Amino acid sequence: MEIPLSKPDITEAERQAVLDVLASGRLSLGPYLERFERAVADYVKARHAVAVSSGTAGLHLSLIASGVEPGDHIITTPFSFVASANVILYVGAKPVFVDVEPDTGNISPEAVEEKIKDEYVRSDGNWVCWKDGRRLRGILPVHVFGHPCRMDEINEIARKYNLIIIEDACEAMGSLYFSKSQNRWLHAGTISRAGVFAFYPNKQITTGEGGVLVSDDEGIARLVRSLSNQGRDDMGTWLVHPRLGYNYRMDEMSAALGFVQMERIEEMRSKRRRVAALYNEILKEIEEIETPPEKPYAEVNPFVYVVKLRIPGRDELMNHLVSNGIGTRPYFTPIHLQPYYSERFGFRKGMFPVAESLGETCFALPFHNRLTEDEITYVAERIKKWLSTRKTTIRGTEDEKTKEAFETKPL
Repeated sequence: MEIPLSKPDITEAERQAVLDVLASGRLSLGPYLERFERAVADYVKARHAVAVSSGTAGLHLSLIASGVEPGDHIITTPFSFVASANVILYVGAKPVFVDVEPDTGNISPEAVEEKIKDEYVRSDGNWVCWKDGRRLRGILPVHVFGHPCRMDEINEIARKYNLIIIEDACEAMGSLYFSKSQNRWLHAGTISRAGVFAFYPNKQITTGEGGVLVSDDEGIARLVRSLSNQGRDDMGTWLVHPRLGYNYRMDEMSAALGFVQMERIEEMRSKRRRVAALYNEILKEIEEIETPPEKPYAEVNPFVYVVKLRIPGRDELMNHLVSNGIGTRPYFTPIHLQPYYSERFGFRKGMFPVAESLGETCFALPFHNRLTEDEITYVAERIKKWLSTRKTTIRGTEDEKTKEAFETKPL
């Protein structure tokens, strides 16, 4: 049996919409773009939505539109796809990493405030790093794997220290967060001044490549729309560019695909949650595997299905799965241990132990809308098969440290 790691859910409706665009001859800045933006805004209950060429582009422009300047510090997570830190460098600012929660993998609000108290002092209305004199400008939380961060706590920290928040919701389209401060459920990505979704083929919906920035702030939305279109003025005047911009537009074929996907989003969300629930039920009997959490304040629309191996041997297990036709990948190598970051900033192993532990123990299992119970059962059986061999090996050794590692419970 061959089970791919992911697979987009494309129907005849999506194919026809793309063909309609091709037949129209209007392949950019057409009517589907506006429809798609409106569909996203309406779904997440945001006032404005601006489609761009990728989630990375949306995060980059959101930092510019929020007034982040060269030299500023932005607190963020080391446990994420590298783009969430790269965009901070794009604007000449500095990513300041703090450790994460051991269960969700999300940025720890406690670690955020501890970092501020340890390294920043108040000066002329700003919080300034005593080490280099640079301003702390904001926080960029990432809703890892689709599970919302503890945004009430993060927002309170932002208010206390006069910081902006940009949500990286690139993995969290359709995930909900219950805000005690507002006493209601909110869409991830809408709990700050701006949030960004991404639509790579393995995401909750896809546009092939693409992203959307959402905000209730009209000024941010107008500026991002201009910046994404080569700095063209917001009246759309041809070849008038009052500011430096970028070619971050979403094309019309992608918008058409996304528009139809948005019409189906609740259907697809239901499928993804069903698949995750099946995995949880089938894997619960395997004590060596820790399944993804869903906290009481969260209703997760999963991006991927990532589990933790509670004993040593993650990479061996992954190789075993691949050899049995099962797609799998490690999630994530912490950003601070990526070669570029360790060489430029001097990060080293041991600086963010929780993120590093997750990076060494987490791995993704096949996950898409149409995964069947038989396929999930096959994955579980292959895991059990490897574990049976592993247990025999470990229990037969005289290495007490290895035995102790096998018996270790989750963090």
